[in-house]
Amino acid sequence: MVTPHDVRSTALPPAPPRVHRDAMHVLLRLLINAFALWCAAQFVDGIRYTGSTTGLLGLSLVFGVMNAFIRPVLQFFSLPVLILTLGLFALVLNAAMLLITSAVATRLDIPFHVDGFGPALVGALLVSIVATVLGWMLIPRERDDD
Repeated sequence: MVTPHDVRSTALPPAPPRVHRDAMHVLLRLLINAFALWCAAQFVDGIRYTGSTTGLLGLSLVFGVMNAFIRPVLQFFSLPVLILTLGLFALVLNAAMLLITSAVATRLDIPFHVDGFGPALVGALLVSIVATVLGWMLIPRERDDD
């Protein structure tokens, strides 16, 4: 006789260990950001990347670190403007993060350059869209095992 508990346990594969999931999530985010930055360099005039694939992964890592440490500070200080613009100012923050990433990458000899605020704004919009769509497609959502 099959109980509801038996059906549930056979219907869903067991979840991988938490550490494994977290490591894979970080790796997928790194690859997604690398692809999104590559797309911006290919399709936006004023954004250039002339390095190798390995350098692109390094650029993605720099972008991730900048977003992890500098972006929260910028968001905190711009919170009133973010509220007044109903979140649209977040695009300006994304452009600023792309410009900061360009400056840091240049200092680290990673051949990534953003010519100014206009290309940074368009590039930030493209990076956000590409990263969001790929994240939806490639990163599984957390499921509730209760």
